[in-house]
Amino acid sequence: MIHPSAIIDSSARIAPNVEIGPWTWIGPEVEIGEGTWIGPNVVIKALTKIGKDNKIFQFASVGEDPQDKKYNGERTYLEIGDRNVIRENCTINRGTAQDKSLTRIGNDNLLMAYVHVAHDCIIGNHTIFANNASLAGHVIVEDYAILSGFAGLSQGCRMGAHSFASMGSMADKDIPPYVKVAGYYAEPFGLNTVGMKRRGFSEETILYLRRAYKTIYRKGLTLKQAMVELGELALSCGEVQIFIDFIDGSNRGIVR
Repeated sequence: MIHPSAIIDSSARIAPNVEIGPWTWIGPEVEIGEGTWIGPNVVIKALTKIGKDNKIFQFASVGEDPQDKKYNGERTYLEIGDRNVIRENCTINRGTAQDKSLTRIGNDNLLMAYVHVAHDCIIGNHTIFANNASLAGHVIVEDYAILSGFAGLSQGCRMGAHSFASMGSMADKDIPPYVKVAGYYAEPFGLNTVGMKRRGFSEETILYLRRAYKTIYRKGLTLKQAMVELGELALSCGEVQIFIDFIDGSNRGIVR
């Protein structure tokens, strides 16, 4: 199941049923879990750990050195979970010593062609990155978030769970959970109700989140005033509390 033209470092640990295509290069101290399929002409650099049942398509560059001028050859890492699909020409860089030395991608994510994940990014589970979506360094993308084609997040931004960034949008502030954004620079455009319905959110929960959105974005309140009202809504809806916690934890401020 490993093509004879593939080049695999002797220190790499490859599970017995991994398939590796022709002209693929696997670097030192790489780990690849069971059932993973790696296409032709893929490069997987050192210190990369890949879980089970992933698919990595041709010309992807996985675990390359970070594109950071401060990087000086330190041992830094990339971890990829299970059942991810990484399509053609994706580029995923390892972390830097200035952060936690780690870039991490969770489970069940889809990275379409030409997606870039920079150093020290943390991606959750069940996310979708459409073609040419890009993350700068130190970005966090939470579960079920979706970036449309050519969307991007600036360095250090955070994208909340179930949020949605439209095609070509560029965020330089945090995107709260459940919120849709669009434009350059990204501005809020309602809730991602379609995504929430697909994931089984009840009509009652969506109604509470609509009220929370209006409190933040439509009432003309300061953020401090809005947070007081959100606290009252959270007594009846736990998903609103997730909204509150995200805003409380934001270092860059939220799109508004």
